[in-house]
Amino acid sequence: MICVHCDYEFDPKGTLKQLAGGKINECAACVEELGTETAIKYLGCASSDGKMGGISILAFESNDARESYREAWNNNSGMNIGKQAALNGTNTPMSGMKFKQMGENFGNSNHKGKL
Repeated sequence: MICVHCDYEFDPKGTLKQLAGGKINECAACVEELGTETAIKYLGCASSDGKMGGISILAFESNDARESYREAWNNNSGMNIGKQAALNGTNTPMSGMKFKQMGENFGNSNHKGKL
């Protein structure tokens, strides 16, 4: 495919194009140079309460903000390290991270009728 801005031939399914985003007829270099990427950076965070699972979908203004939240969430929730995260005192502070909650789905923790 040919870029509409610079007439450079590029692969619209290539890794660089997928990471850069933008319109289908723009190469990755033009998307970054012109700032035409307008997609919202979403992140899904899974949690659980007993036998019930839940998910929150969050929107961020930048990929850097999304990645810093993801790293903090994985560190604090025990992703790949289990209970060790809840038991140690080195949790990553998450206050001040700016995001917008787009949706959530949580199970009923009182699923057996007990309080």
